[in-house]
Amino acid sequence: MSPPANRTKEFDPARGRWIPYAFVGGMLLVVAVNGGLVYAALSTFTGVTVPRAYERGRNYDHVLAEAARQEALGWRAEVGFGAGGLRVSVADREGLPVPGRLDGRLQRPLEDKALPLAFAAGAPGQWVAPIGEIAPGQWDVQLTLHGTGDRRLDIRRRILVP
Repeated sequence: MSPPANRTKEFDPARGRWIPYAFVGGMLLVVAVNGGLVYAALSTFTGVTVPRAYERGRNYDHVLAEAARQEALGWRAEVGFGAGGLRVSVADREGLPVPGRLDGRLQRPLEDKALPLAFAAGAPGQWVAPIGEIAPGQWDVQLTLHGTGDRRLDIRRRILVP
């Protein structure tokens, strides 16, 4: 058998010079991508759709008490969108119509501008608000029925306009 060939290689310092540059380049790439993500996160929609969201969250017990007060009234509202505009009917626990004055507005879920609604009373417990041309999509209906005395009903619905 023949002796093994000498396989020792000499160290060549020029061969590995690219390695530190690869690490620095990789870190610069990570910093650039993270910077782009931070910019996108700070310059786009914040996710907050109500003003003073923190204070509103701290007062949530008031929201629950108001919901319980409205539930105790037993009034039920039906909101519909049709060719004549926005139709609203309100009945009490026994199904009798609830008289009163209705006012409110239409608002897009993520936009600040709102369209005020002018309701005309129809049959007892029924109102109609004519609506002109509005953009199709989702709209939030925010209404308040002022009944007899201090009784009132807040009506919040989301409708889809074709």
